[in-house]
Amino acid sequence: MRWRLEAALGRRLPFALRRPLRRLLYLPEDVRDWVFRRRPPLVPPRGLRDVGAGDFVAVGEEFLGYLRELGLSPESRLLDAGCGIGRLAIPMSAYLSERGGYDGFDVVSADIRWCRKKLGRRHPNFRFVHADVRNGRYNPAGRIRPEEYVFPFREGTFDFVVATSLFTHLLEGAARRYLDEIARVLAPGGRSLVTCFLLDNASRGAIAGGRADLTFHVAAGEARLHDAAEPEAAVAYERTWVERRHLEAGLEVEGSVWRGSWTHLPDSVTYQDVVIARKR
Repeated sequence: MRWRLEAALGRRLPFALRRPLRRLLYLPEDVRDWVFRRRPPLVPPRGLRDVGAGDFVAVGEEFLGYLRELGLSPESRLLDAGCGIGRLAIPMSAYLSERGGYDGFDVVSADIRWCRKKLGRRHPNFRFVHADVRNGRYNPAGRIRPEEYVFPFREGTFDFVVATSLFTHLLEGAARRYLDEIARVLAPGGRSLVTCFLLDNASRGAIAGGRADLTFHVAAGEARLHDAAEPEAAVAYERTWVERRHLEAGLEVEGSVWRGSWTHLPDSVTYQDVVIARKR
């Protein structure tokens, strides 16, 4: 019931008021966690975990597992694009060695401050950058247009780039730009893991049958939106477009796309669809 209230009010409030609302809604649990010492020191309070459904800690561990299956080693260099408040950085801090490295950026300055304070101070090879990129949902006053954003890293810096719950908030111009930037900062042979909402015959069938969590009934160029009033709240793309755009950026999609459980189809892996690619 609480998440329904949070979602309903969130659609009607500016971003500056959403986090105070969430902190208020989760205050009783956060107080209990503090009193009974249930929350590990690196994990943010529930009221700050504005990263969608699912167990915050478990989802971070889940994606670390996927990356390890793809070849991530303790010495790897990883970029977390749209790192949020450290959901992936937390398990990474226990996995990467001093010879490896983690960089994350996000448009939410409060999340970056938390990560710098809790993770960056303990781990010198973990760095967090605030990207003051305009996003109607998360950073409406951002100075930089997303279509013009240049990742603040040199070409070929990283072995892996991961972007979870990022492209689901990017409109077409931004999505094109970010895929180009992912390819630019990856080392030759490096891999990317990107989560999306993808539309194909199966997912459209789930939407038409009323089984999917989101409808994406509003067209916006190549993108499809769930809510026209808040375009960047949830964005989907045709699967063929996403695969083609990866290739145009210099990223070769590997194997089949992992189906997301947002469609409630039987072959799902995690909540959003996942695209794995390698830099050619």
